[in-house]
Amino acid sequence: MNTFALEIWDDEGAKCTFYTVRWEDARHNETDKFFTKYDAVTELKSEVQKLLSFVLDSIGDDHGAIDILFNRFEQEVVGLPNKGKVNVGGIMFLYPNFPLRLYALRIKNRKDLVVLFNGGIKSAQTNQASKGLNLKWIEACQFARRIEEAIRDKEIIIDSKNRKLLAANGDEEIIL
Repeated sequence: MNTFALEIWDDEGAKCTFYTVRWEDARHNETDKFFTKYDAVTELKSEVQKLLSFVLDSIGDDHGAIDILFNRFEQEVVGLPNKGKVNVGGIMFLYPNFPLRLYALRIKNRKDLVVLFNGGIKSAQTNQASKGLNLKWIEACQFARRIEEAIRDKEIIIDSKNRKLLAANGDEEIIL
């Protein structure tokens, strides 16, 4: 796997800080690539806005990365949005036949630190059969393995007090 940066994507939510990954020589991070690409597709604009609201409002501000919203397990990563009918504090989260998947990793199963990757259109029953999505899923799993390994090896430190990830030297810039 090539070198990539782990960087803050959004840290303004009351409950969760979101990180993303950016390839060493890339201008844009993987999460921005996802939202930019699919927001430009007229037929998906509404779904992109629903997914963005789910991430920033429901997870970031209202509930955090709670288990019930992170229930679409896809090996090393979780597919967003959640699957099935989920009731959280009287609010129903239901995304039947939702056409998009955004892959994510909850850091150490915490409710306040999430890494968002890329994703794509869910066009078949499985990731493997969904053209294009399969590659983004494989890539997300590789990123997730590398990040989890770096946490285990203490290359990345979890700053619980400030809801941040730091390099072993205390720097906010994390290159893996």
